[in-house]
Amino acid sequence: MGSGCASRRLSGGLIACLLLLPSMAMAECRGDSVELRGPAGQARFSVELADSNDERAKGLMFRESMATSAGMLFVYDRPQHAAFWMKNTLIPLDMVFADATGRVTVVHANAIPQDETPIDGGPGVLAVLEINGGLAARLGIVPGSEMRHPALDQATAAWPCAAQ
Repeated sequence: MGSGCASRRLSGGLIACLLLLPSMAMAECRGDSVELRGPAGQARFSVELADSNDERAKGLMFRESMATSAGMLFVYDRPQHAAFWMKNTLIPLDMVFADATGRVTVVHANAIPQDETPIDGGPGVLAVLEINGGLAARLGIVPGSEMRHPALDQATAAWPCAAQ
């Protein structure tokens, strides 16, 4: 993990590095990570990208655990109404829905494993970040936070990959 990483104690005594970023923006985005910034600061997650129908359909199903600093980023070809469910998903997840600019529109906390109730992200969703349940609240990821990733259109991104 990088030198910009700070350890943070989470519930249950788990010590995890969530790659909390320094105040200056990083100039380069990477396809294998997502950065978020909001009122509480900045965070980065190592992600697997789900950008095809097959990858999005499988998602994080059947996984028994996920590193605290990891997640899965679902990216659509165009903004659309998005809804998820937890069928065959074994770990609680937070779902962070973002529009085409990368602005977070909905945060669904602690989705229940195996639950088939649809989780509605609403219209205009271009990307969804799934992270371990409870992390969004602990890190202050809320509607209005901004997501940065090269899959977003950099010309219209609220937080583009180029340094600000």
